[in-house]
Amino acid sequence: MDQQLEDMFDDDNYPAYTMGQATELVGVSQDFLRSLETKLLNPHRSTGGHRRYSRYQLRLAARARALVDEGTAIDAACRIIILEDQLAEAQRLNRQYQQDNATPHRDSDDPQPEDET
Repeated sequence: MDQQLEDMFDDDNYPAYTMGQATELVGVSQDFLRSLETKLLNPHRSTGGHRRYSRYQLRLAARARALVDEGTAIDAACRIIILEDQLAEAQRLNRQYQQDNATPHRDSDDPQPEDET
């Protein structure tokens, strides 16, 4: 398989799904997906002007549907998802920072411990 094609299949942000495919996979109407565009989703447009969704966007739409099904207003659901996404990114960055700084670095100017023998 062509490496570029393989990379597209592995990319969660690659806009691979049409509106019809997206509605079928997520189990929502086209109107529902369109309503998410004002607050949550920004689908890619094909050269013909058709909406294309990524796997990441489909996960967001599925989460929005779950919140709306639980009785959350769509605007509030979108805000919740945005905040959840921001929190997840902040936690990821914090973990990365913790890993990067877990190994103490010895500065050459620091005095060496004396040998006690």
